Amino acid sequence: MDTASSTTPRLVIRAVEKIGKIEAAAWDALDHGPSPFLRHGFLRALEDSGSVGARAGWTPVYLLAEDRGRLVGAVAAFIKVHSYGEYIFDWSWASAAERAGLEYYPKLVIAAPITPATGRRVLLAPDANADVVTAALCAGVRSLADQAECSSIHWLFCTEDEQRRLATNGFFPRASFQFHWHNQGWSSWDDFLGAMASRKRKQLRKERARVHAAIAGLAWVPGRELSGGQLDALDRWYRTTTDNHGGHDYLRPGFFHRLAETMPDEMLVTEVSAGGRVIAGALFFETPAALYGRYWGCDRPLEFLHFETAYYAAIERCIARGTPLFEAGAQGEHKLLRGFLPSPTYSAHWIRHPGLHAAITDFCAREAHGVELRMRQLAAHAPFRRDGADEIPDA
Repeated sequence: MDTASSTTPRLVIRAVEKIGKIEAAAWDALDHGPSPFLRHGFLRALEDSGSVGARAGWTPVYLLAEDRGRLVGAVAAFIKVHSYGEYIFDWSWASAAERAGLEYYPKLVIAAPITPATGRRVLLAPDANADVVTAALCAGVRSLADQAECSSIHWLFCTEDEQRRLATNGFFPRASFQFHWHNQGWSSWDDFLGAMASRKRKQLRKERARVHAAIAGLAWVPGRELSGGQLDALDRWYRTTTDNHGGHDYLRPGFFHRLAETMPDEMLVTEVSAGGRVIAGALFFETPAALYGRYWGCDRPLEFLHFETAYYAAIERCIARGTPLFEAGAQGEHKLLRGFLPSPTYSAHWIRHPGLHAAITDFCAREAHGVELRMRQLAAHAPFRRDGADEIPDA
């Protein structure tokens, strides 16, 4: 894609079609915030495994903002011919476009592919002028959308600050939410449970006790220590879980092996053992500011095994390490009972057709009120005590 444009006397926007053509150190020196999902290694594993690319319907175009040859900003954009693997859903928008006789695909998406986790979508050098570089990259994104004849542009799971900055560049906001666990400074698992109402506290203790009685133990394995057999098991669990739940195995064979090579320090796996063998596991990514749960699976189903493998052990780890945030993926009201609270997520959009743009902008404004109401309703059912109530000790 031959896209280059000067936005200031020194700032140039350049397009690159493969992450491997960008120097990893320069890309990773940009400010990614706590999220690892636009790191060079993560994108490289997606591309090298074929999980991202033209055949997967995610054609990457990396827009680089350079000041006299120095990388000062970047955007990971993807030309898409479907809406799978995004988790901020626009299927109804595509249907509305079709009913109006409009082509909705291709569209341009700026996101961490196949990863519903909040993170910076405009990557900036620490000393960059955020407003100037963001405006230049937004202009580059629009130019790319024009060249690729995209119907629309979608910035998914951006930060709140980015959503505001994108609004000044012509992108309308959309509200959504997930369930996130926020560390309130608890000193232990029991301290965390102590903040809950008695009935909820007893339920979580019962669930963990049931699992612990059926397993030999749970171990945390860093990415750099994973063997080929362990990575094969992770791949198998991922495909088993997606098959059992009617999902899509977006990640192609070889992804986890490549990831262990490109991101060994951030990759982390839980392994649950029973009967002399490993029966279940989950993949996490860990940074100093956050733990991200991604995929889990098992060879031998046990009651509450999912909660222990994917949630409880991870919460206990966050408490022990003082990690402020645990994001465990998209959807899941069952997380509420387990201490995950409704937390806002953000996106920003632009639709080329003026009429459709106006209609969807209006829809998003109305949708935001519903999202806010639903978050309040769910928060009212959080398991934590209010104002010191329900201090009855466990029997």
